[in-house]
Amino acid sequence: MLESLVHLDQQLLLLLNGSDSVYWDGFWVSITRVATWIFFYLFLLLVLLRSYDYRRVGLIVLMVGLAILLADQGASGICKPLVQRFRPSHEPALAGLVDLVDGRRGGLYGFFSSHAANGFAICTLLSLIYRHTWVTLTLVAYALLSSYSRIYLGLHYPGDILVGTLWGTLCGFGVYRFYCHLHDRLFPSNSTQYFSDAYTTSGVLRSDAHLIPMAFSLTLVYVCFRALFYAIYH
Repeated sequence: MLESLVHLDQQLLLLLNGSDSVYWDGFWVSITRVATWIFFYLFLLLVLLRSYDYRRVGLIVLMVGLAILLADQGASGICKPLVQRFRPSHEPALAGLVDLVDGRRGGLYGFFSSHAANGFAICTLLSLIYRHTWVTLTLVAYALLSSYSRIYLGLHYPGDILVGTLWGTLCGFGVYRFYCHLHDRLFPSNSTQYFSDAYTTSGVLRSDAHLIPMAFSLTLVYVCFRALFYAIYH
């Protein structure tokens, strides 16, 4: 049974990994870089600062840090050294079959994906905090793009991504419950529902929340231009 799952995982990887396009190589290299998303992260923070006071925003930032810590350490600190499953880029049985970009191979072990875990931890936690449909869809798109980039680049199997997604979602939800507990104790006067159409049920200004999909779209435009320059100079 395990051998069949491993074989299926390898076949899915070879189906989804890489392409013959230098442009798409550049696109996914940019997507996988944390620095690419700084503008997007800043807008996530800006919307919170315009909706909440500094103490509450500080608590949310701490919770985001905690969610990333739990998600990342579950992958890199525990599972990768414990399971010791080679990344596709280091797997002898797939030598010469996996498309790698710019010789990127990553660390030796890859189960499970820290990118997927971190992305979906952030996605789950902030979706529950913002309570805005378009913000949620944008965060899901961000997490999916970041996760798929690891398959395209030959650094993770689909199974690594799936487990990372599940773990990250669990971490995000668990930290959100902890956030609610702390919030109700620290800010009891702000624990009521918001009934005005100008706000989400968590108190985020709807007009500001629409800035987040805009920031995401602009980030993708930037990625497309970077990919174009990558293709020209490679």
